[in-house]
Amino acid sequence: MSLSTLDLLVIAAYAVVLVGTAWWVSRLRPGEVRDTRDYFLAGNRLPWWAVGASLIAANISAEQIIGMSGSGYAIGLAIASYEWMAAITLIIVGKYFLPVFLEHRIYTMPQFLEQRYDHSVRTLLAVFWLGVYTFVNLTSVLWLGALAIETVAGVGMTQGMLLLAAFAAVYSLWGGLKAVALTDIIQIVVLVIGGLLLTWLCLDRLGDGQGALAGFLALLERAPEKFDMILEPDNPHYMSLPGISVLVGGMWIMNLSYWGFNQYIVQRALAARDLEEGRKGIAFAAYLKLLMPVIVVLPGIAAAVLAPGLERPDQAYPTMMRLMPAGVLGLVFAALIAAIVSSLGSMMNSISTIFTMDLYAHLRPGRSENHYVWIGRSAAFAALVLALFCARPLLGRFEQAFQYIQEFTGFFTPGICVLFLLGLFWKKANTPAALVAAAGSALLSLLFYVLWPSLPFIDRVGLVFLLCTAGAVLTAHLTGGRDQPKAPDLSRIRFATSTGYNIAGLGVALILAALYATWW
Repeated sequence: MSLSTLDLLVIAAYAVVLVGTAWWVSRLRPGEVRDTRDYFLAGNRLPWWAVGASLIAANISAEQIIGMSGSGYAIGLAIASYEWMAAITLIIVGKYFLPVFLEHRIYTMPQFLEQRYDHSVRTLLAVFWLGVYTFVNLTSVLWLGALAIETVAGVGMTQGMLLLAAFAAVYSLWGGLKAVALTDIIQIVVLVIGGLLLTWLCLDRLGDGQGALAGFLALLERAPEKFDMILEPDNPHYMSLPGISVLVGGMWIMNLSYWGFNQYIVQRALAARDLEEGRKGIAFAAYLKLLMPVIVVLPGIAAAVLAPGLERPDQAYPTMMRLMPAGVLGLVFAALIAAIVSSLGSMMNSISTIFTMDLYAHLRPGRSENHYVWIGRSAAFAALVLALFCARPLLGRFEQAFQYIQEFTGFFTPGICVLFLLGLFWKKANTPAALVAAAGSALLSLLFYVLWPSLPFIDRVGLVFLLCTAGAVLTAHLTGGRDQPKAPDLSRIRFATSTGYNIAGLGVALILAALYATWW
């Protein structure tokens, strides 16, 4: 399949607008110098709509669009639990986590860990996150994005990865988080419009030209097994989504870790003008999250009917893009590129922030603000080059990349959740307890993975979380059992939320209840 001239013009127009906007919003006025707070946190001036759009643009990338659509093809609507459960998780993060982080005026999540525990915990988690962002997140986004480009435009995998990397670097390296976050408004608009167009055309094809509703009813009739939200133990994909555990088990730990303690996600909320703007942005993101399965999962389910027998599930979304007429294909393709480069830019900015503020600034204190900004740019560029070299060896052999990412991160998220949750809300948590939780997460996960292979990984995440919590609490008591002077003074934190935020949270809960009641 090749792109028409009209498609190429649409894509070119998108690229010009994106890069031009990024350079415009990040320009320096005469006499102005870009400092670290401006580069890494957009000067703490992001309005709520930028926070919300940027949260979703950073999250929705190739691993969601290509990977989750592929899981929709193989598993069905059940994979949407990752999206829908994330919506209620965001409401929790805005109410209980964000106020503490903003009170501490942090650049990074490892920085909070030093303020709460000590420098060793900060360094451990900084190194860990740099490794994950480089060798898991960046590689997966580059690989899956290049796979889509190859399927749609016939560009080779290597060339596709190079194009994506160059595009992301051009618009994000110079301007930092301000350039990334403010251009995410364009990205999310293109993503939503293009994604909804693709879903509508897929359903219209299923409905023989009678519209999306007719197509959806036809899809329900022709593939009813794809609409089971809670999988039974005899389902071949039960290991990936083990029944009721998606509602009451380890998926909560996965979501709290990702949305509450993950640098390249939380960094947007940290850059908000104030707490209320951050909360409004998070609520906005929660509603966008409810919409995402319509854009990324339904096309995958439709592909199971329209294009059965694909060699790999991850080919589902690019295959459905072939339904697009000229011009519309260019818009949907631009939407896919928008998601990819937005996440690449977000990850690169978070890598530069963590490397500079958590590691380099400690080893080389007292340097100029401009020096640290350039170090951040260099670190992000180096990580991008590493990811380009590592993408094929790491991801080339996996059929469902989204599940690979969840499986890998599931080894570490239980410990991360324990040390943050106890650090936030339990005054007796100390450094030995934090280190036990972090080390125990990896060791116990590996032990269960080897000795109990029949245990679904989401259940493993939940079990390891409970064991790490018990280990951390026991360690804290054995090493003093005293309130820690670095523990946050929660009496100073404003946990109370506005009426509007409470109504938004209730709305998310009611919508989720209706969705699960319908597709149980």
